[in-house]
Amino acid sequence: MSQLKKGAFLNYATIFLTNVVGILLTPFILSHIGASQYGIYITIGALVGTISLLDFGLNNTIVRFVAKYRAEKDKKGEENFLATTMLIFIAISATIVVIGLVFYNFFIDSYFTKMNGDEIKIAKTIFGILIFNLALSLPGTAFTGICYGYESFVFPKTLNIIRYISRSLTVVAVLTLGGKAISLVILDTIFNVLIIGITLTFVFRKLKVKIKLHSFSFVFIKKIFSYSGWIFIFALVSIFQWKAGHWVLGSTSAPEVLTIYGIGITLGTYYGAFSTAISGVFLPRATQMTVGKATGEELTDMMIKIGRLSFIVLMFIFGAFLFFGHQFVLLWVGKTLGPEGSYEAWLIAILIMAAYTLPLVQGFGNSILEAKSKLAFKAILYLSFMILGTILGAVLSTKYGALGMITGSVIAWVIVQNTMNFYYHNKIGLNIIRFFKQLLNKTFIAIVLAFGLAYIINILPGNDWFNFVYKAIIYTIVYSILMYTLGLNTFEKDLFKKPINKLLKRQ
Repeated sequence: MSQLKKGAFLNYATIFLTNVVGILLTPFILSHIGASQYGIYITIGALVGTISLLDFGLNNTIVRFVAKYRAEKDKKGEENFLATTMLIFIAISATIVVIGLVFYNFFIDSYFTKMNGDEIKIAKTIFGILIFNLALSLPGTAFTGICYGYESFVFPKTLNIIRYISRSLTVVAVLTLGGKAISLVILDTIFNVLIIGITLTFVFRKLKVKIKLHSFSFVFIKKIFSYSGWIFIFALVSIFQWKAGHWVLGSTSAPEVLTIYGIGITLGTYYGAFSTAISGVFLPRATQMTVGKATGEELTDMMIKIGRLSFIVLMFIFGAFLFFGHQFVLLWVGKTLGPEGSYEAWLIAILIMAAYTLPLVQGFGNSILEAKSKLAFKAILYLSFMILGTILGAVLSTKYGALGMITGSVIAWVIVQNTMNFYYHNKIGLNIIRFFKQLLNKTFIAIVLAFGLAYIINILPGNDWFNFVYKAIIYTIVYSILMYTLGLNTFEKDLFKKPINKLLKRQ
């Protein structure tokens, strides 16, 4: 297997591992540190995550430029580029430390007004450690970017999986011995230092990379930032999508509300991972089709194929969470959140899933935009509406708390994606009307029947884990049979038949 194939496999393994371990570990962490400290932990993490935007997309830029210099066999250019970016990273890290000191001394006490004295002390300690972590990790993660630029995917991705497993086991041990939220942050910092050290050693010894400043040019720095600019904009969009709610609620809500919001957001991001695992590998195909001057109808055909596969998977998950999700959240984290908190976390996740489905199903459209170098419109549109959605959410949160916050964001997502459909149809040449017709062709009746039966299955008495599992199994069987017999077309059925037939032939 090539580095690319192994890298893709490790991507899927990481997504699976992250979701499964996250689901298993979250209630354990919650039960040991409590809803209050968990809310502080995720909110300060979101705040520091916002400051991490100061990397300006440089890690992605490193991948692109290192690959370019290697293709051109320009070793001197590569050495000079890496030295220049390291100087930029050092300047960014110094800036982060200064910003961190300002926040630590002047803003945290006054901003988080709903926290008591002890909670503020915990928040400031976590913030200080995370700022140190961030200042170290930004230049440190550049070495992972170098690995990718050298098309050496297996080592960093394998190392990341080992890190995740080791970190999870250590978290269990530390919390069992009485550790709290601060212990988790210290633990993450230690793992971060170890991973940076190992990756750095690999880059210098195995890949034989050299970092040397041959000449310093502000024109060259401008060129670097001109490439990373749009990456930075999309990172900013992601911040407003997933993190802004934390720091808005941080000033108006108790830590327990932040925990409820965080659990809902976590479940929503798990939902997205299942679809991006399918659509995320199709950028090369979109690029090939664009370079080959594929027509709008040909691109629409591919978007329909990928969109239907994502839609079938997402509707299975959405239906399961719609009908059995409240019971799952109660069993999962109900002891800490309570019945009302569990219901609110479930409702937040449902709103995210409902709004997030269309962008996920149309993920190939983003690959087309990237291949055609037409991301500017989407970036500006998304950023504008995500900011407006955050403002609306902040207004609604004063009365409705976490539900109000996510409602503002969800309204923005819906408006943005519908606007994008007009753009796809009128500017990119995709046949969006045909896309929706083909998306719902056959699948609609299968989904309606499956959801109707899921409603009946959910009436079955019981509220323990055994009851949840057998209802989930029955729903899975019902959905699979209905979708296969009524919903799938010939191409989709062959995707399931071919691997089974190959397996049977080998036996």
